Amino acid sequence: MPHPKKRTAKDTQSPKPPLRFGEDPLLWVSWLYYEEGLTQGEIARIVGASRPTVNAYLAEARTKGIVSIAISYEKLRSTTLSSALTERFGLDDCLIIPGEGGDRALIDRLGSATAQALPRVLHSGDTIAITWGRTMLSVADAAKDLHLRDATVVQATGGTTATIPYTPEACATRLADSIGARFVPISAPAIVSSPEARRILEQEPVVSEQLQMLGQVNRILFGLSSLRPTSTIHSSGFFEGSIQQQAQYGQAIGSLAGRFIDGTGAIIEGPLGDRTIGIGLDALRAIETRILVSGGYDKVPPMLAALRGNYVTVLVTDAATGEGILRADGLELDSPRPHLKETAPMVTPVRGRRKQFINRTKNAVDEALEGALMAYPGHIEKIGDTVRAIRAVAQKPPGKVGIVIGGGAGHEPSFLGFVGRGLPDAVAVGNVFASPPPDRVLACARDADDGAGVLFIYGNYTGDIMNFDMAAELAEANGITVRSIQTTDDIASVSDNDRAAGRGIAGSIFVFKISGAASARLYSLDECERIARKANASCYTIGVALEPGSSPETQRPSFQLGEADMEFGVGVHGEPGALRQPMTSADRIVDQICDRLFEEMALNEGDRIAVLVNSFGGTPMMELFILNRRLNQRLAKRNITVHKSLVGNFFTSLDMVGASVTLLKLDEELTGLLDDSCEGFAYSQ
Repeated sequence: MPHPKKRTAKDTQSPKPPLRFGEDPLLWVSWLYYEEGLTQGEIARIVGASRPTVNAYLAEARTKGIVSIAISYEKLRSTTLSSALTERFGLDDCLIIPGEGGDRALIDRLGSATAQALPRVLHSGDTIAITWGRTMLSVADAAKDLHLRDATVVQATGGTTATIPYTPEACATRLADSIGARFVPISAPAIVSSPEARRILEQEPVVSEQLQMLGQVNRILFGLSSLRPTSTIHSSGFFEGSIQQQAQYGQAIGSLAGRFIDGTGAIIEGPLGDRTIGIGLDALRAIETRILVSGGYDKVPPMLAALRGNYVTVLVTDAATGEGILRADGLELDSPRPHLKETAPMVTPVRGRRKQFINRTKNAVDEALEGALMAYPGHIEKIGDTVRAIRAVAQKPPGKVGIVIGGGAGHEPSFLGFVGRGLPDAVAVGNVFASPPPDRVLACARDADDGAGVLFIYGNYTGDIMNFDMAAELAEANGITVRSIQTTDDIASVSDNDRAAGRGIAGSIFVFKISGAASARLYSLDECERIARKANASCYTIGVALEPGSSPETQRPSFQLGEADMEFGVGVHGEPGALRQPMTSADRIVDQICDRLFEEMALNEGDRIAVLVNSFGGTPMMELFILNRRLNQRLAKRNITVHKSLVGNFFTSLDMVGASVTLLKLDEELTGLLDDSCEGFAYSQ
């Protein structure tokens, strides 16, 4: 077998296998021989074994399938990812577990893997801090028999609500018990009511002494949280809703140790910081060994931010998440042999800088909205002096519930094309792929209110949730009753049975239409909300990208995608997909989409649905019709009735080449509302 790298024994001084190989000498020896190019004699000196033992290891590795012609792909994939992550982010070490692990949940497998690694990174005499959460509790439960002496475990943050099993106290006490260490709590809440309350508590002798122990920490185990609505940071009650009220955290991409970071890893300062008791991020970054344990698709952005911010020295994650981090940071895995090649950020072998009809990038959104208002004066008009708050020209009957929708620009004709008679009443528009601010949403709510209340409908994104929630509070203070729902139709972005965490994408169009029809029938606010939630729960969407979209600000693709690859489960804000795979034919793409949609929806013979085949902006109608053809063939095989078909540009992602398929499962109520007449410039019937 060829030796791609040639090194000598003196170049490799480690007395034991690197962490990425666990405790597997077969894998270690195989790597040194086949990938590092060392001789059996050199390997024998490194591993402290005889040459015949090394020879026996190599033979056993071949027998067990670790090595065939090359090292087993799954094992090589993991070690290659580990090497790449270690080199890319300057880590001391990295442990990658396989992306698939039988019936056990990923959190449990990460906990077990970390427990196996702990003897290599925790030592007698250490002072170890641990944060909290499901993953940390899994690590603490799995850690056993380290035989440490004089070790101390310190709770990294104050306490949280006791309604969850993975509190800071539980994680720290469980780890201390598991490894035989002394436990030091922090006898105060994680977040207190005011900065003054924090100062008073921290001056209490007991709390002060406990907090001083954080200054002695030389190892820390921590997880992190995304800011998705169903993430631990929200569901635990850690912030008791406070984060939703703080505009300063609009750029936050994740939370670790109860603190917030943006996409670069920079600390986001805000009012909660002065009320938080526990380790700060600067102090965390100064700790000698910082072990991040995390995994899952939604954790890729905050994990990348933590790595960029130099919060991590040892990483434990799974192969799929590791790949996602590398791709998001500009590295691409070749196929079929997974060597890594670095690509320049924001550059693709298919496309570079894109020509656009732009005057000045900072004016692009406003000028586009001005042009839309000029194009459709019979449908839309601005509210007040801003083009970012738009209402339908259609007259509203007295007693009608107001429907307000909105989100970032770049999805045209959504959102402004879906206001009008029998549709929502007003739309708030933000910057490209950015949430509209609360004051703009409030202006729409005031305009749409006719005394019967207002229903907000928007996508399930952290910025939208925060800003629409703040606008709802302001509206309530102005005497306007507001209800809110988030659309969650993207099933590719979440695990099974976690619909509430899905992103809101093209299926939002059906929710807008059905909610607008309920409002036009003069249904009550309670009924409009119920029907909107029912429509959302009945919508299922998956998107596929063939080429990334280009931002007006950079005029470059938002992620890299090789000419032979496609992204399955892509988002509509420039996010890479849930899975990158080789490009295939239109029919096979639709088959893959259908297999997942049919399984999720549990479609049965005789069911009735509505179909939306949506372009992401750069896909022509001819190709959409080809997709629709195969989709209808698959539906016919199951004797599913297609009640309504929509094909075209409805919810785009600038000029991304790709498409999404949405299926809406209908009953009599939803069918009637979907069939009601309406008139918006992007949707009329």
